[in-house]
Amino acid sequence: MLRTRVITALVLVALLLPGLFLLPPTWWALLAALFIGVAGWEWGGLLGLGDPRRLLLGGALAAFCAAVALLAPAAMGVGGGSGGEAPSAWVIATYVVAAVFWGLLVPFWLRAKWRLPNGLPGILIGLVVLFPTWLALVQIRIPGPGVLLAVLAVVWMADVAAYFSGRAFGRRKLAPAISPGKTWEGAIGAAGGVVLYGFAVRYAFDFAPVSLPSWVVCLLGVTAISVVGDLFESMLKRQAGIKDSSNVLPGHGGVLDRIDSLTSTLPVVAFLWLVLRGQG
Repeated sequence: MLRTRVITALVLVALLLPGLFLLPPTWWALLAALFIGVAGWEWGGLLGLGDPRRLLLGGALAAFCAAVALLAPAAMGVGGGSGGEAPSAWVIATYVVAAVFWGLLVPFWLRAKWRLPNGLPGILIGLVVLFPTWLALVQIRIPGPGVLLAVLAVVWMADVAAYFSGRAFGRRKLAPAISPGKTWEGAIGAAGGVVLYGFAVRYAFDFAPVSLPSWVVCLLGVTAISVVGDLFESMLKRQAGIKDSSNVLPGHGGVLDRIDSLTSTLPVVAFLWLVLRGQG
């Protein structure tokens, strides 16, 4: 199992890192659309759709993202300059919807343990989860591939710190009915790891977009949102009676399993980036 996980991880790195650093913006957007399309196919599994409709849903989502990338690059701020152009109002609105969904609705959803609705409502929820994620993958890369990699590392740091602190100190369950393995101690460890990482980025790269107290608040908020995204997908899988969203990534499960925290984190970070850039 470990060997399979390592081989799959190496293949993913070999595919994604060259794309992240070498592809022009439009081609990166199309590559990201492909991955989001796979996630859309997996979302169809959470909805209980049959294979043909799952394929249709995943293909339609990938095609929609690709169409936006090809037909409206300037609207996303993907221009010829290094800083990009000002994004359109619909882009801001997309992130606002995502932020409200993850920050206000999903915590109540987790508490009430609502089930994912069938049919069009469930598909629209999937669109709210996955399209802003794709949009953020495209936009956060605009200042440079290293910026997107640094943001992704926030979630990775949270996961690693939560794992080790949870194993070492975990006693109190965070959400036993949703994800029995997660503990409050792990969540606290994740927050500590992300804050330390944020300090390292701030001082190593002289990156100080806001005051230090505001920076810490942002880091803690991003950590909390990442935990919410992780718990949300865990609950949906449990309700659907499946362990992994798919088996397209041997040893790792599916694309949704790998981007569960990113679906909540990336749109919020992209929104904060656009707000700070607008103030600059």
